[in-house]
Amino acid sequence: MFETFSFASPFFLIFFPIFVLLNFLSKKKQHVYYMPHIRYYQAHKNPTSSWPFLLKWMMICFAIFALCDPLYYKSTPVVKNNAIDIVLALDSSGSMRMYGFNPKAYKQTRLDVVKEVVSDFVKQRTNDRIGLVVFGTHSTIASPLSFDKEAQQYIIRNLKIGRLGKSTALVDAIVSSVKALKESKSTSKIIILLSDGEDSSSQVPLSVALKLVKKYGIKVYTIMIDKSHSNMLQLIAKSSHTKVYTPKNKEALKEVYTTINQLEKSHIHYQTIKIPQHLYGYFLGMALLCGFALLLVHKNEVIL
Repeated sequence: MFETFSFASPFFLIFFPIFVLLNFLSKKKQHVYYMPHIRYYQAHKNPTSSWPFLLKWMMICFAIFALCDPLYYKSTPVVKNNAIDIVLALDSSGSMRMYGFNPKAYKQTRLDVVKEVVSDFVKQRTNDRIGLVVFGTHSTIASPLSFDKEAQQYIIRNLKIGRLGKSTALVDAIVSSVKALKESKSTSKIIILLSDGEDSSSQVPLSVALKLVKKYGIKVYTIMIDKSHSNMLQLIAKSSHTKVYTPKNKEALKEVYTTINQLEKSHIHYQTIKIPQHLYGYFLGMALLCGFALLLVHKNEVIL
């Protein structure tokens, strides 16, 4: 109890013995009279005669407690979140229009399957900032790093094949992702690069992109959703000490994102802080109420 309750100014408690001493010294000397029938008067004694004494001392006590500024400490948990900043680089080139990546729904395009799986991945990363990069012939940052998962879900749902051209700018997508991450203060910065083909339209050399990745301490995971292996994706993964994931269908793609989700975990630390709440107002209010009641009692005794 004493860990959650204390006084900000306890030295005002010295007023207690001072008031008691003053009350003792200020008592008037009384003459003693012999009254043989005193018991008859006591029988008709006013039952409220002890209230002034009680109210007076209650008022004094509450007023002194108010001066001491009583504090109640409320424990509040504080979450320190070591979040991960993740950029999802998604291929929207013409080849993403192909069917067959989802055997259970053959008419789904590759991009439609990717949109469903990536959307589920975004929902799971509640503690992390997510950014979106979309690329075709050109590359663009569709969403900066943000905790706004609803906005990112909206962007993912509305991705269209070929909107940025039919070719594939893998390296430019890495550069755009680095731009989204370079100002990040997070200790973990991740790019998940997904494509279904080789680079065919980038303006930036791969060596430059890899230097930027290394400079800003970014890890790159690469996903190739095609039967053929991309040599460029192999080089990118090797540079980041990861591997190229080559899912053959929708279920395998889900497993890839599940694996990455488990590898890159956010660390959440819980701490407890104590917030002081001042209670002097309650004690001051009680002192005023006792004073008001004391006035009423005195007034009634005078009338009686």
